[in-house]
Amino acid sequence: MNDIIRKIEAEQLKENAPEFNVGDTVKVYAKIKEGNRERIQVFEGTVLKKQGGSTRATFTVRKNSNGIGVEKTWPLHSPNVEKVEVIRRGKVRRAKLNYLRDRVGKRAKVKELVK
Repeated sequence: MNDIIRKIEAEQLKENAPEFNVGDTVKVYAKIKEGNRERIQVFEGTVLKKQGGSTRATFTVRKNSNGIGVEKTWPLHSPNVEKVEVIRRGKVRRAKLNYLRDRVGKRAKVKELVK
């Protein structure tokens, strides 16, 4: 039974999974269905966390919209996620950036990783 599930999950993996890390500022291009029409909506923010593995991997992105924090979580291998574009790399020392939820303004920024 386990092998059958593994085969099904392996078929659903994206070949070119996006490469990004926690703390990066990304643009997520998500497909939105409205009735019989389909469009792409862009969500730009900081990656708070990545979790899970294989087909169950998810990532959470947070942005500030009109002074209100908005978070969205997407499955990494979802067909509704068109692409993930990295705008800037962040320098962080943690795997989960939950402390950013309490911060506003400049304090909520993540330093940029310079290579």
